Amino acid sequence: MESAADKAKQSLRTSVWLEGKPAARGRKSERSDHPTGLDRDRITAVSVRMLDAEGPAKFSMRRLAAELGVTAMSLYWYVDTKDDLLELALDSVYTEIDVREPVHAGADPDVAAGSGTDSDWRDELRALAISYRALLVRHPWVSPLVGRFLNIGPHSMEFSTAVQRVMRGTGLPAHGQMGALSAVFQFVYGFGTIEGHFVQRCAEAGVGQDQYYRYAMGAIHEQPEYQGRFDQAEELMEARGGETVEEMRERDFTFALEVLIAGIEAMRARG
Repeated sequence: MESAADKAKQSLRTSVWLEGKPAARGRKSERSDHPTGLDRDRITAVSVRMLDAEGPAKFSMRRLAAELGVTAMSLYWYVDTKDDLLELALDSVYTEIDVREPVHAGADPDVAAGSGTDSDWRDELRALAISYRALLVRHPWVSPLVGRFLNIGPHSMEFSTAVQRVMRGTGLPAHGQMGALSAVFQFVYGFGTIEGHFVQRCAEAGVGQDQYYRYAMGAIHEQPEYQGRFDQAEELMEARGGETVEEMRERDFTFALEVLIAGIEAMRARG
């Protein structure tokens, strides 16, 4: 009989990266259920493609096996659970974020590396924030999985390391750097999540973002109880400028990010 401790251990699954999986998974084998030409990288890539197309709700080992043209049991030679695959897929898309430290014009590469100078952290922070937002919009399934797993895969950790490097360069005291990091990247996470879901909803409805926006606002205006509440909101939306939904959203994101950068500068000035 399974003990309560065993059940608790199973429910407290940590990470595919911490569970002692052999590094050489996918090597050649004489096992009959190991199909030729299949490896963990290919399985992960197809998983990402399926998640992009249908989301995590419809993702299953059986559907993945059918897409790969193998039996579902053969996948377990590479991973133990579906969660393992989701975690591998999640980490793999972090390669889309450029985390390389830029070498600034006229700078000595040996000096620039790791310098975190006052003149460059703002641009580096903007670049990482913009790239992270694009990732969340491009792959709407990523946002719910970010809070589900530890995100300690190699590519995720490279992103985390880059963010921490930039925060050290801001000149904020050590005790404030994690708070500033949270302010910026939790904002980006929320903004990118909502944006990604909106883009996905428009795609599923087969309409453009502007068309969907006009339809939604028209439906709201037809309801008298909402009219007064949205008058002020419409004034604000008109004031922010932009001819399309994407332009308005871009202006909002850019301005909000600049507010956060200004906040970091202000807090640094306070000492």
